[in-house]
Amino acid sequence: MTIRTILVDDEPLAIQGLQLRLEPHEDVEIVDTCSNGREAIRSIKTNKPDLVFLDVQMPGFDGFSVVQGLMEVEPPLFVFVTAYSDHAVRAFQADAADYLMKPVEEDRLAATLDRVRQRLAEKRGVEEVDRLKEVLAEVAPEAAAEIGDGGGEAPSASRFEKMINIKDRGQIFRVDVDTIERIDAAGDYMCIYTAENTLILRETMKDLEKRLDPRRFQRVHRSTIVNLDLVKQVKPHTNGECFLVLDSGAQVKVSRSYRDVVARFVH
Repeated sequence: MTIRTILVDDEPLAIQGLQLRLEPHEDVEIVDTCSNGREAIRSIKTNKPDLVFLDVQMPGFDGFSVVQGLMEVEPPLFVFVTAYSDHAVRAFQADAADYLMKPVEEDRLAATLDRVRQRLAEKRGVEEVDRLKEVLAEVAPEAAAEIGDGGGEAPSASRFEKMINIKDRGQIFRVDVDTIERIDAAGDYMCIYTAENTLILRETMKDLEKRLDPRRFQRVHRSTIVNLDLVKQVKPHTNGECFLVLDSGAQVKVSRSYRDVVARFVH
């Protein structure tokens, strides 16, 4: 899988440095370099890259303006590159794949490219399914309808988030979904519990549920979601209720109305 890439920076030395650091990554093909935001928009629309390394601060038309200027087209993945960390929040709000500080470190760049490869693989997987549906719609409409209805199978894991960006206490935390043990709702705020942290996310439970794989994350109470992979024990309780004991030792009550849902996943 080749990652067609454009580099955007008003400093020629910054572009040269990034080119050198990208050379060991054989699947990265640099299709163009741009020295300002307007050039970048034209090049992105023409070359349709997979990935753009985008400097935040450029005269006249900054990196965020470039993203806004591409609203009417299918955007590539963006990695923002800057010397100033105070743009990190806006970068993740713009759904950036990552945010790199100058000078770019080789190990940090390698981690970023791994994340990019994962997101591109997920995107291309969805595109392949869509193409299959189009072909089936022409040659076998009944089969296409069955796929469209889900065919009785569980939803594809690629639809759901692998990482969640959480702004808390003035910092951006990138949380691996696998490490989330449970989530408690408090109005429009979610308390996200991992083995290492408790973080606050401003989002409704309904919206957060849509981002998580329901085969792993299930609501067990009106205000609680649990990662079923991290359940190590089920303890019966009175009135048809029970407690789930998690890897951390925390206990979560399962209300009667959600007991049957959890029973399908916990054995």
